[in-house]
Formats: sequence, structure tokens, C-alpha cells
Amino acid sequence: MAYDLELEKQIDEVAAKRWPKLEKKHMFGGICYLTSGNMSFGIWKDRLIVRTDAQKAEEKLKLEHTSPFDITGRPMKGWLMVSKEGYGDNVQDWLEMGMDFAGSLPVKGKKVRFA
Repeated sequence: MAYDLELEKQIDEVAAKRWPKLEKKHMFGGICYLTSGNMSFGIWKDRLIVRTDAQKAEEKLKLEHTSPFDITGRPMKGWLMVSKEGYGDNVQDWLEMGMDFAGSLPVKGKKVRFA
């Protein structure tokens, strides 16, 4: 299964209005959205991925339809997966949480690659 194209459409509609300079990048077999080089949210299969601080993530994990972002057997701290039942037709609050966190991180520069 690729990733949820309908969810991508929902995210793109919000992002175009709120964050026009957001970068999209294929990662994890899905798609991620980056601000200043830092991932803020994305899609993996049919789940919304959201990045936030570890304390907020612990709070959100108490909600139904959320789980740690774990696709390798090692959950990533501060990263959440939210099912469709958890984000419904309105993903904006989740996206804003991810953007707030990513915006608090230092800007990442372009990596220099040597041939």
C-alpha cells in the first residue's frame, strides 16, 4: 500500500492557505512535510504522522486512535501516528501542532554531497 492520497489532498489544502513555503518530500514510503528542513508532519500508509515534543506526545497518546510512530520496532519519541478516526475531516489542529514544534527547531542547512 502506498500512502493515503485523500489525506494528502486534505493536508495540501490546509498547507496551501497557511504555509505556502512548506516542502514536500517522499520519505518512509510515504510523504513528509518540512519547514526549514525539519519534518513537521506527514503520511505513512493510511496514518497521519505528527512530530511534537515528547511531553505533548505522551498526552496525545492517551487519546483514542493515536499511537507512537513505530515502523521499525523502535518507537520515535515525540512522533505520533493518528488514524482517520482520530483526525477525521479536519486535520488542521494536528498539522498546527507539528508546525509549532518544527518551527521551534534550528533551521537545517543543505547537506553538502561529495561525488
